[in-house]
Amino acid sequence: MVLMNDWSARDIQKWEYVPLGPFLSKNFATSISPWVVPMEALMPFVLPNPIQDPVPLPYLQDKSDYTFNINLSVCLQGKLHRLMIVYYRSLWRYMYWTMKQQLAHHTITGCNVRPGDLLASGTISGPDPSSFGSMLELSWRGSKPIDLGNGHTRTFLRDGDTVIITGYCQGESYRVGFGACSGTIHPAV
Repeated sequence: MVLMNDWSARDIQKWEYVPLGPFLSKNFATSISPWVVPMEALMPFVLPNPIQDPVPLPYLQDKSDYTFNINLSVCLQGKLHRLMIVYYRSLWRYMYWTMKQQLAHHTITGCNVRPGDLLASGTISGPDPSSFGSMLELSWRGSKPIDLGNGHTRTFLRDGDTVIITGYCQGESYRVGFGACSGTIHPAV
């Protein structure tokens, strides 16, 4: 596994969402963390799968536990700010679908998957506002500014903003981490 940010151009996404859905608004940038963590390293942190209601179709039902206790956080550092503001904390265990279910669903129609292919889970949001997984959710579609301190706020990212995603599993005397998945917004050329 790696951490991944599939950046979204929300202004374009809003325009093209109906009838296309996210299309060009999501095909321009992807960041991943520097370390690939093997599934074997995550097995000590396995949790029972979430209760799925409605019950998945038979081909997606899996009795083996494959949800993980991964701590996630996202920081934002503005171009003019020295401090990084943590604006999101969540846990992988909030995922509705396990990775096995996502892979099964992706391939059920015959889509080939090869070693090295990158599949993304989607945004991981928790049950309360502090665990919402995107700026769109956190700012409630731009209507609630996020306080960055010193009079600075954000509803959407701006040129010069850096987003840093981190994730780790904590053992009794050790930690398994992914490294930082980071990227900076640059002005259009």
